[in-house]
Amino acid sequence: MKKLFIAILTCLAFNAIAQDGTIYPLEAPKEPNAIPLNTGSVKDQPAPETWFRQWGDPMARNISQATLTPFFPEKGKANGAAVIVAPGGGYRWLSMGNEGWEVAEALAKKGITAFVLKYRLFPTPEKLDDFTAWMNRPRPAPQKTDSTAKNTNPMAQMDLSNQLTDAEAAYAMIIKNAAAWGVDTQRIGMIGFSAGAGLTMHATLNSKTMKLAFIGPIYGGMGPVKVPANAPPMFNAIASDDFLFNSQFGVIESWFKAGRPVEFHLYQNGGHGFGLGNPNRTSNKWFDAFMHWLEVNKFLGAK
Repeated sequence: MKKLFIAILTCLAFNAIAQDGTIYPLEAPKEPNAIPLNTGSVKDQPAPETWFRQWGDPMARNISQATLTPFFPEKGKANGAAVIVAPGGGYRWLSMGNEGWEVAEALAKKGITAFVLKYRLFPTPEKLDDFTAWMNRPRPAPQKTDSTAKNTNPMAQMDLSNQLTDAEAAYAMIIKNAAAWGVDTQRIGMIGFSAGAGLTMHATLNSKTMKLAFIGPIYGGMGPVKVPANAPPMFNAIASDDFLFNSQFGVIESWFKAGRPVEFHLYQNGGHGFGLGNPNRTSNKWFDAFMHWLEVNKFLGAK
């Protein structure tokens, strides 16, 4: 898996396209270790899965077949913990490198068996030019709100039944193969970014089959939620200059008032979509804080 990850990045490195916000076509990388979840297709999906590159990162869209790609620690270094990694992209595309493979590789280096969930998405235009025009459409600026306001994130109102089914299938597959993969079924968590954070939260609040030990929604929606009595400990991180923050602390307050363990990091800067980090941003240390949080809460103890 490590060789696959390096090969993918190497192929991208040889591409002379500048790492900027322009959307470029990208040939779909090989994913030999991706395991089909067989959760079905997407209704009214007219276009095949295609890939593009933006900000130097590989991204996939029009995903209609969900997969799970495992990243295993080096032999002898696994500690039994496992994490499902859900990339973001507004449920219209997935930032597979920045919020998927790179994060999974970092977790595997810490002895955690990581699984990148490539979940089904809502359809986007088949032609890249039409998709680019849709991506670059004018958007209204977010209105200021307060910590107790209703969740203003439009993604929170979406029908995520397909995505939830994919997450549940991923969890079930890990449980089924736990012995072979060296996973402690009592220490399976989920971490997500942006829309992936929304999916992580949606699974936590609505799934009847997933028993997550911990969750890590990173720069996701911050509106208040109804917290289950057995909600898992939550690590939450976002930058104050992220449009999804919008002066809201609702989800943090909800977890706290429910008496469930919560750790919250509000960083001075970092914007949205920083993944493991961007140059010269205070948010760049969130992964170190997350690992420390996991360790203090005894999720990393050897099985």
